[in-house]
Amino acid sequence: MIKKKFQTLKGFRDFLPQEAKKRQWLKDKMVTVFESWGYQPIETPTLEYLELFQGQIGEDEKLFYQFKDLGGRQVAMRYDQTVPTCRFIGNHFNDLTFPFRRYQIQSVFRADKPQKGRYREFLHSDLDIFGVFSPAADAEIISVSLDLYQKMGFKNVVAKINNRDLMKDIPYPVLASVDKLGKIGEGEVLEEIRAKGIGEKEAKEYLRKIKNLKPDQTLKMIFNYLRAAGFADRHYQFQPTLARAFSYSQGPIWEFVIPQYEYGSVGGGERYDRLLQKISGQNIGGTGVGIGFERTLEAAEKMGLIPDLNKTVKVLLTVFNKQLLSSSLEMAKRIREKGISAEVYPQPDEKLATQLNYANKKGILWAVIIGPDEMKQNKAALKNMKTGRQKILLLEEVPKFIGNSRL
Repeated sequence: MIKKKFQTLKGFRDFLPQEAKKRQWLKDKMVTVFESWGYQPIETPTLEYLELFQGQIGEDEKLFYQFKDLGGRQVAMRYDQTVPTCRFIGNHFNDLTFPFRRYQIQSVFRADKPQKGRYREFLHSDLDIFGVFSPAADAEIISVSLDLYQKMGFKNVVAKINNRDLMKDIPYPVLASVDKLGKIGEGEVLEEIRAKGIGEKEAKEYLRKIKNLKPDQTLKMIFNYLRAAGFADRHYQFQPTLARAFSYSQGPIWEFVIPQYEYGSVGGGERYDRLLQKISGQNIGGTGVGIGFERTLEAAEKMGLIPDLNKTVKVLLTVFNKQLLSSSLEMAKRIREKGISAEVYPQPDEKLATQLNYANKKGILWAVIIGPDEMKQNKAALKNMKTGRQKILLLEEVPKFIGNSRL
C-alpha cells in the first residue's frame, strides 16, 4: 500500500531552515528597533471567545476561523492582535504602567483567499501606545515604523497618512469600499458602493468629497512631529483617499508603502480609542500599527536587503565508537565554551567516512577525530574539510587552534 502523502492546508506553510533564518532575522530587527524606543513585548492566546471579535472588525468578519470547542464554547482563532490587546489592557490594567508601550509578534489567522503575499496564517507585528490621546502618540508609532524600515535599508518607504475624523460624514460602507481604491480603481469602487444600495450620484459625491479633503490641525501636528524626529518630507504624505477598512479605525490613520513592492501596503495603523474603551472599560486612548511581517520580508528579499545567513556549524565532533562518545562530548563542551558552534555526530556506530561525508554536505569546516590511538596520547586529529589537510593536536590545544583559525 502506498502511504498517503500529506500536504499543508492551502494558505499555510512549512519553513525550511534557510527560510526560518530569514524570518528570525526580521524578527530580531523588529525587536531591536522597538525596544530601542521603549516598547515591551506581550503575548495573547491563539484562541479567544468569538464574542470578543464579533462586531469589532467590519465587513471582513466572514474571514474569522471560528468553531465550537470541546467544551461547547464558540471560539475564534486570533484574527488580529489589536482586539485581544484591548481585552489584555482591561484584564491587566492594574499591573501596567501608563503610558504603556507594547509590541507583539505572533501569528494571526484569516480564512482569506490565498494569493501572492497573502496567507491564511501569517505572522503579524503590532506596535501600540495606550494611555495617550494626543496625536503625538500616533506620530511616534509612525516614527518607530519608519525607523524600522530605514534601518532595514528601505530608502524610499513612505507613510501615507489621513484622518478618519475628516470623513465623519461618510458612511462606513462607503469608506470600506474607498479603501480599495488603489487596488481596484475608481470604477469598481463606485460599482461596489452602488451594490450596497447607494445611488450613483450620491456615491460619486462621497468620492468627490474624499478626494478634496485637506489636512487638519491633527495631521499638521503629526507632520511637524515627523519632521522634528528627523524624517525627510519624502517619507510621509497626506493621502485623502486612505480610509482603512477596519470599523474600529478612528482619528489618524496611515499605511506604509514601498514603491518597489507592487503587492500593496506593508503595514498600517490607526487610533482606536472607542474600541479600547468598549472592550477594556478604560477611557485612556489607544493607537497602533500592524506591520505586515510577511510582506515586509518579501520586500526585503526582493530588494536584496537580507544579509547572508548561511552560517553553519563550524565543528563536527566525530564519534569513533560508543566507548569514546564521552570524549567527543567533552571536547564539544570545551569548544562551545570558546564561543564556537559545535555538534556531535548522533550515531556512535556510524562509519567515520559517513560522518565526514555528513560534515561535507553541511558545509562544516572542521572535523575532530578522537580514536583509540589518539586517546592514548591525549591527542585528537583535526581535519580541515575544506582543504582535506589533517593536524594532530593535544586535546587542550584543539579549542584554541580552532578559535584562532581565520578559516
